[in-house]
Amino acid sequence: MTVTTPAQAGAPETVGENQDGPQREPQPARPGTSRGLPSLGPEGTRLLRLLDDTFEGWGTAAGARPMTMPPLLPAADLAKLDYYDNFPHQAVVAAPLDLERRATTPFSADTGCFPSDALEPAALGLPSASCYAVYLDHQGTQVADDTLVTICSWCFRKETHYEGMRRQLGFRMREIVAIGAREHAETHLADFTARIHAFATELDLPLRKEAACDPFFDKGGSKAVLQRLTPVKYEFLYEDLAIASVNTHRNFFGDRCDITLESTGGAAFTSCVAFGLERWLSALTRRHGSWESATQAVLDANARLRADASGAAGPVI
Repeated sequence: MTVTTPAQAGAPETVGENQDGPQREPQPARPGTSRGLPSLGPEGTRLLRLLDDTFEGWGTAAGARPMTMPPLLPAADLAKLDYYDNFPHQAVVAAPLDLERRATTPFSADTGCFPSDALEPAALGLPSASCYAVYLDHQGTQVADDTLVTICSWCFRKETHYEGMRRQLGFRMREIVAIGAREHAETHLADFTARIHAFATELDLPLRKEAACDPFFDKGGSKAVLQRLTPVKYEFLYEDLAIASVNTHRNFFGDRCDITLESTGGAAFTSCVAFGLERWLSALTRRHGSWESATQAVLDANARLRADASGAAGPVI
C-alpha cells in the first residue's frame, strides 16, 4: 500500500511544453501547502475527479463493488494489524478534547496546539492507506474466492516535510482490493499492472516499475523474511515520484481479520492496487505543462483505450 498528496487554488501557472526534461507542476498558492494541507482549484478538481472516475471504472469493469469507508478507524483495530509497529513514523491519531482538563490546559496560541493534557486518550487512528478499512469491514466473514472491492478514501501520513502535490499530510487514495483465493489475488495484480502500463503509454507518461519494501509484516517474523526474498510491493514511478503501486499481502490480513473462503474455509489471500490521486496530478502536470493539457491527455488516453478494447472485442452486432 502506498502513495500520497493534493494541490492548489487560483489560476494555474502555465509551464513550458518541452518534454525533454522534468516539468514544473502548477504551484499551490494557499498557506496550507507548507503544512501538507493545500487545496485544489477548479482545474485540479476536474482532473482529480476524471482520474478517480477512470480508476474506479477499471475496478467496476473487473467486477469490483464500490464501497465507502470511514475516514477514522479504531486504533485498537489498526494495532491488531501491526500498523503502529510497522509504520510508527507515518501514524496520525485523533483524540477529543477532555472538557474538564481543557479549562486548566487551554489551547496555546503560541504553539498553535492543544497540549496533550487537554486531550482524552487517542482511541482513533487516521489510516495511511485505504485498504485497511476494507479488511476490517470484512473481518469475521466468509467471502467468495473472487471478491473485489473498490474505494477512494482520505489517507493521512506524517512526513518529515511536505511538498505541493507530491507529499502531503492528507491525500486521496483510490484502491481496488482483491480478497479471495491465492490465484485471484495474484491475477488481480497482473491484470492491473498491464492496465497501468497501457494507460501510461497512452498518456506519454514514462513510468518505471520498482520493487519497494513496506514492512507489512513483523520485521522479525517468517513472513518478513519471505518478503525480503520475494517483494510484496511494486511501485510505478514518474521521475522520482511513486504514483501507483501493486501490493500482495498473502494471507496476512485474512489471518488477522478472520476472513475465510466460502470454498475451503481457509484464510483469504489479499492484494490491492493503489493510486495516489494527487501524485498523479503532479506527474501529469509536470509532464504536460498545464492543467488543461494534462486533462486533455487523460481524455484522449481513455478514448484510445476504449477504442482498442472495442476493436479487440470485435464488431458489435
